[in-house]
Amino acid sequence: MSAPTFEQQVLDLLPRLRRFAIGLAGSPSDGDDLCQMTIERALTRRDQWQEGTRLDSWMYRIMRNIYIDEGRAGTRRQETFVSEDAGLGVGADGAQEARVELSMVDRAMARLPDDQREAVLLVMVEGYAYKEAAEIVGCPVGTLNSRLVRGRDALQALLAGDGPSGDSA
Repeated sequence: MSAPTFEQQVLDLLPRLRRFAIGLAGSPSDGDDLCQMTIERALTRRDQWQEGTRLDSWMYRIMRNIYIDEGRAGTRRQETFVSEDAGLGVGADGAQEARVELSMVDRAMARLPDDQREAVLLVMVEGYAYKEAAEIVGCPVGTLNSRLVRGRDALQALLAGDGPSGDSA
């Protein structure tokens, strides 16, 4: 059995890339745009990826760089209410409470500073080790740890209704 092609490996990463993109961008449509740009850039620059290294880390770095380059970090507006799309399914299957909880977490995540949100997404959602997440973000492990602690604390405060806490690192 032959090893999966580069394209197949990228396809296998798609659900994780999309989840990270939506978390960074703050909405499914912006996340899908970010994901598409990431895949396009990875395919056009596949010669820059070194066989034997982690493709997922390389793709996350591409995505993060595109996100920063596109200026979404400075221009994204804060959402006060659930997105219009989230309201379409209310009452559909009895899982309204779960949807409300998830939308509360999404809104709280969107209020975190970008560096804290990245740390929380990479470590707590994607399951990366601190060292791997720090490499993706391009900072020392201690800095990532600090961002993660402040992000987690701020997220808990936001979900408890206490408001944001802490600055970005």
